[in-house]
Amino acid sequence: MTETPKITQAMIDAYDEYTHLSLDRRKFMERLTLLAGSGAAAAAIAPMLAASHAQAALVPADDARLTGADITYPGAGGEMKGYLVAPKNPAGPLGSVIVIHENRGLNDHIRDVARRVALEGFVALAPDFLSPNGGTPTDEDQARQMFSTLDMGATVANGEATRAFLSKREGANGKVGAIGFCWGGGLVNRLAVAAPDLNAGVAYYGAQPPAADVAKIKAPLMLHYAGLDERINAGIDAYRKALQAGGKTFEIFIYDGANHAFNNDTSAARYDKAAADLAWSRTVAFFRKYLG
Repeated sequence: MTETPKITQAMIDAYDEYTHLSLDRRKFMERLTLLAGSGAAAAAIAPMLAASHAQAALVPADDARLTGADITYPGAGGEMKGYLVAPKNPAGPLGSVIVIHENRGLNDHIRDVARRVALEGFVALAPDFLSPNGGTPTDEDQARQMFSTLDMGATVANGEATRAFLSKREGANGKVGAIGFCWGGGLVNRLAVAAPDLNAGVAYYGAQPPAADVAKIKAPLMLHYAGLDERINAGIDAYRKALQAGGKTFEIFIYDGANHAFNNDTSAARYDKAAADLAWSRTVAFFRKYLG
């Protein structure tokens, strides 16, 4: 029987540095080889650190309780692509949620998350924020490189255009929230600064906005952080102080022992079911409070 390779925190940290800072796969594999003890071990461990496209969705794309489709809609400066999903035959108008992807773009995992949101009783739209660049490619390394070319101002404007589109959609109650993960969590924070009409924001391990901009935030916020995520967590204290100083409505939760991307169930090494389930239950209650 082949023994499952041991994944250490140092390996997870190296992967995080590769996917968010260096984007240099060769150097990452060299470092992983040193940590694992051999090239063969590193080759076995790397896929366990990454997201798996083979991981089954928690909510199938053909779930009979939902209606879903790929759509296009007006962005701030051009056409946006996205995945729109909603409960089938709702009893009345529903609140809407923008589901913002990680720095891999609009992939199957984020589509699955959008369906989970819809099953909780919301209209969910997962935009492809790489739409201005032609859309999300199948190669994740290529997608990550593309994010470095995005204009953040234009990207935030596309987020606001998405909010406006959902607020006026037939069957909507006009209230729109946003949930984002990693890069998407950072975009939720920036959207909260730029969009005074956003009704609620939930950021999972997202980079914080400049403290000087926090005064502009109107939306209630729920901020989820992983206890072992030193890179992102370095900005928590300044963000908390700015939110408190501005009298903002917010909640911060830190999940001890969890890694960055703990909600992503397609990553065997970093997914933390207990933390993910607790954060999700809090998120759903938060959206029901502010978007109902």
